[in-house]
Amino acid sequence: MVNKNLYIKYDGRYRNKLKKLKQLIREYVHENAAIVDEINDVQEQIIIRTEERKFLLRKLCQFDPQVEIQVQQFAKTTFPQSEVNSPAVVSEKKKKKKIIPQKDKRVQIMKSVKSKKTSAKVRKKLVQPIPLDISGRPVFPIELGSLTLHCLGEIIPDKLEFHCEEAIFPVGYVSTRIYGNFKDPLKKCIYTCKISESNGFPRFEISTDNDNSMSIVGGTADICHSLLLQQINDCLSLNVVSTRPRGKDFFGLTHPVVSNLIQSSPGARRCVNYKWTKFEVSKMGDHSVEDKDACLNFEALQRNINYCKYKMAPEMFPKP
Repeated sequence: MVNKNLYIKYDGRYRNKLKKLKQLIREYVHENAAIVDEINDVQEQIIIRTEERKFLLRKLCQFDPQVEIQVQQFAKTTFPQSEVNSPAVVSEKKKKKKIIPQKDKRVQIMKSVKSKKTSAKVRKKLVQPIPLDISGRPVFPIELGSLTLHCLGEIIPDKLEFHCEEAIFPVGYVSTRIYGNFKDPLKKCIYTCKISESNGFPRFEISTDNDNSMSIVGGTADICHSLLLQQINDCLSLNVVSTRPRGKDFFGLTHPVVSNLIQSSPGARRCVNYKWTKFEVSKMGDHSVEDKDACLNFEALQRNINYCKYKMAPEMFPKP
């Protein structure tokens, strides 16, 4: 009996230790994830600030030619091209260049052709079929899960600010998305996303139909999305969602169906910096999978909120 009681006593003690270890591991994992998110946020801010600095310098050079001359002189003194393109360096490069046999050249050509084929396959995406009218034009609104497309707008290919590698920003583009309310994230809210033109630059806007005072305006979709996520965190006084923006995804500009429709619009071929993607309509009629990121999906946001509440007070809230 004594041995049995000792076994039960030590067994219970080790069970408690195991529970504590599991809880510590869980907390360390989430703390590590939070640190990773913060690092990504800082890196994202550095990239944004670098691009903004380049953009402002470019605009300053356009307004003041004297600044452009100074920048060119500074570039020549800092990175002299005479050293790079001097005849001696070129001749040395030619000497060091290896002579590749004919068989090796054929192998390299075959490898490059295969790599191009594989890259083309990767860039090809399937899209779900959408309703069309008699003339073959899409019927609006187009429902794509929590995202609804209302208007494609008009592409401005002459201005580089209205497109990038990932997406094109048509003027007059309108979409809506179901997401957590910025005043009460536990409730659903329909956000209207619009793109317009202001002084020759794109103007992005996120607003709600219920509250006319709530209107987030910015020069990029990422700025608007980041401000919305920050408002949700401030409302709950918790860091329930990362403020690392995915503005183009929130607006729906990178959705395969939307991208395919924008690429088919007049002027898309003249967008120089945009990387073209091949789309193919799915014959099976499969719908695209909803993005489960908490900064885009309402259900994922609710899971994050429940988990944060449980972590703050596990005795008051149920385990998610």
